[in-house]
Amino acid sequence: MSGTVVGEEAGALAARSRALAVLRVRSRALALVLLPAAVAVVLLVGEAGGRIGGGLWDVARWAVTAVAVGVLLAGAAVAAVIARARPAVSPTVPLTPTAAPDLYRLVEDLAERMDVPAPSAIALTPDCDSWLEDRTHRAHGPRRRPRTTIRDGAPVLVIGSPFLWWMRVAELRAVLAPVVAGTGPSAHPDIAAARRFVRGLDAAVGLAARPGPDPVRRLAYGAVGGVARVLLRSCRGHAAEMERGVAAAASERAQAVDYGLRIVAQEQVGLAYAGWDRLLTRVALPAWRMGRWPNRLDAGVVSALTELSRRDRLAEGFASRLGERPACDLLEEPGAVDEAASLLAARLFHGGPAAIGPDWSPVDWQHYPEEVVDRKWRTEAARLHRVLDAMGVRPSAGVPAGPTLARVVEHLAGGSRAAPPPANDPANDPAKVPPVPEAPGTDGPGADLAAGISADVAREEAARERSAAPYRAADRAGDDADLWGTDPLPLVPLQPPRTARELLADHVTAMVCCAAVDTAGAAPGMDWLDGPALLINGERRADLGTRVLSLVEDGDPEPLRAWLAKAGVRPEKPVRLV
Repeated sequence: MSGTVVGEEAGALAARSRALAVLRVRSRALALVLLPAAVAVVLLVGEAGGRIGGGLWDVARWAVTAVAVGVLLAGAAVAAVIARARPAVSPTVPLTPTAAPDLYRLVEDLAERMDVPAPSAIALTPDCDSWLEDRTHRAHGPRRRPRTTIRDGAPVLVIGSPFLWWMRVAELRAVLAPVVAGTGPSAHPDIAAARRFVRGLDAAVGLAARPGPDPVRRLAYGAVGGVARVLLRSCRGHAAEMERGVAAAASERAQAVDYGLRIVAQEQVGLAYAGWDRLLTRVALPAWRMGRWPNRLDAGVVSALTELSRRDRLAEGFASRLGERPACDLLEEPGAVDEAASLLAARLFHGGPAAIGPDWSPVDWQHYPEEVVDRKWRTEAARLHRVLDAMGVRPSAGVPAGPTLARVVEHLAGGSRAAPPPANDPANDPAKVPPVPEAPGTDGPGADLAAGISADVAREEAARERSAAPYRAADRAGDDADLWGTDPLPLVPLQPPRTARELLADHVTAMVCCAAVDTAGAAPGMDWLDGPALLINGERRADLGTRVLSLVEDGDPEPLRAWLAKAGVRPEKPVRLV
């Protein structure tokens, strides 16, 4: 215990020392602003006492006084902007004490055991992380009332929502202990003042970057932003060391609470992060691109992680924990909280609207295969044939006309004929088609088809961005401006843009899946870790991708044809498109 106390004191002392270094930067800036005024006072007092006067001294006195007044006014303006600038707030789902009384009791008990102030509130973030966030700025809504207790000035505890659904209550308690312990150092006056100063500088820089209609105001905010950047560079290292000291002190204080269990719980943090990332990129992202958002992402992460535990021998035994009480039982209405966190995740990672609409609607997991997977396949198959039509591709001899898989295979294998596209076809207007880089590793007929698909996808995404502009502008001007700041949505994009080759492979795969569903009795399905899946005789077929790549990249149709014959898929039959 004595070692823990010594370690905690060392971390706290280091944090306070660095906080004083940050405050010294503020003091030096203030001194620099007051320096011309001090010189002017000396000159004025000297003139009043008859010791300095006449000739050049009068000129110097009035010049220095004018400079001092200008510097004081500029300094006061900069200080006012920094003090009043609204610090950015992490987008979260707030939890009131009535919505999660058991969770609040758990956190308060942790704070009491570690002898630190309890967090002022609890909020959820759709990510695998937890932290404390100061929201005491007067611009942050309800907290404008005067602070009357220590808790009123305490930071907000932000918890990763996947933790609540995957972790058990004891595990969550162990993971949150070092986070909650951070409220102790946060209450120290020097650390709190240093943090306020740094947050004010950061907010002033963000305010300067925000576009505005008034050129004079933009120029003034730009000057303030320049001063704030200089000050940030001066104190950035000290602020980082201060936060490291705070974290070290909090970690040492929390060792007395569930320390042994915390080691096991940290393994669950890594597992949760892996499953959450797979669920977002493989399962949620295809739905978001279609204007649908899964409304039970946190419940889905349990299924994804259970599947990962089943497949990965390193995760053996983790699923047996599911018999214990899940942390989401600490919420009064877990379903409503999950839905709110799922919508926020769609905004953060994809940039979707803030509310349900005709082009942005929720989807339940049981309806995901029919409403997302099947629709995705048929939409991409329709785009594939639309591009082939625009290219004037005619089927080869013996290949039926219409939206058939055989037409696609023959074209990519180099056996189809292309006719000049109609001159009045708007889809072929070069002015309306954005430039698309050629697909690496794809040449011949596949290169033109990949470029055409990429151009069509780019046009659809551009139209979607135009339709999304009004509600994003409302975010910038309304109450959500402090959440989203000046950064464009999505704030955390999941994946880089797909290349032309990847788009072509996705569209050919979708066409194969449509043909399998329509001619071989297959069905759309969903894999919790890999997303959309093709089910033949109730079993997932994961061996299609390599056959499609052989056709797309090498122009070799034989592996795919063998796969189609074995699966009973008839490529010459037309498929249903959307």
